[in-house]
Amino acid sequence: MPDATICGRGDEDALDHCDVHVVNPERVRAVRARLVTAAQAEQMAAVFKVLADPSRCRLVAAIIEAGELCVCDLAATVDMSESNVSHHLRVLRSHGLVRARREGKMVFYSPDDAHIRVLLDITGEHVRHGRAGEGEAR
Repeated sequence: MPDATICGRGDEDALDHCDVHVVNPERVRAVRARLVTAAQAEQMAAVFKVLADPSRCRLVAAIIEAGELCVCDLAATVDMSESNVSHHLRVLRSHGLVRARREGKMVFYSPDDAHIRVLLDITGEHVRHGRAGEGEAR
């Protein structure tokens, strides 16, 4: 049975496409059966888009480390104004990454669920792995 990808060039640019076009229908069917839907991919991309902002990443990381922080403590932790922190928190909350709890005049933020920690932990590990492997062939 032919492979779905047969590449013949040796240079780095050649890795972006195959020199021949061979499709393995069984493999394509099997992958399509497990593939995320277009709607799921859109929701996933929206989460990454929200987290693409370094300030929001730091805010989420601070909240994860503390378990729960008020806006004042978050602003002091990440060295940002409270109004800027509040703006970012509204975005994070609207995408289900953090949740808010009001206690009197204070608002406390916590991760929406355990998946948020896993998402940031894995991303951080990936970034650290990439830096450790710089200069080495992968």
